[in-house]
Amino acid sequence: QVQLVESGGGLVQPGGSLRLSCAASGFTFSRNAMRWYRQAPGKERELVAAISSAGGSTNYLGSVKGRFTISRDNSKNTVYLQMNSLKPEDTAVYYCKVPFAAYWGQGTQVTVSS
Repeated sequence: QVQLVESGGGLVQPGGSLRLSCAASGFTFSRNAMRWYRQAPGKERELVAAISSAGGSTNYLGSVKGRFTISRDNSKNTVYLQMNSLKPEDTAVYYCKVPFAAYWGQGTQVTVSS
């Protein structure tokens, strides 16, 4: 069955950086697009970034464009989210997801605060 394990979150000051990782198993990772979502307290979950199966195509939420970079390593069944110039409004639980499955992992908490 699909399993997604997110890691790399933490507490960081405004302007700082974090790199999130998502280890995937239970499906053919290299044949599937992947997405990162986030959910802030009291808000709906939103799509942050997406990447095609081979990594050649990416898309971003407007508010993170130019600051976040999604990438993947198909040899490691892992998708990444490099987050730079972090802002307090980036504070949320971040989740990765494979589009065809309803499964959500546990997510990783990102807190941006001084």
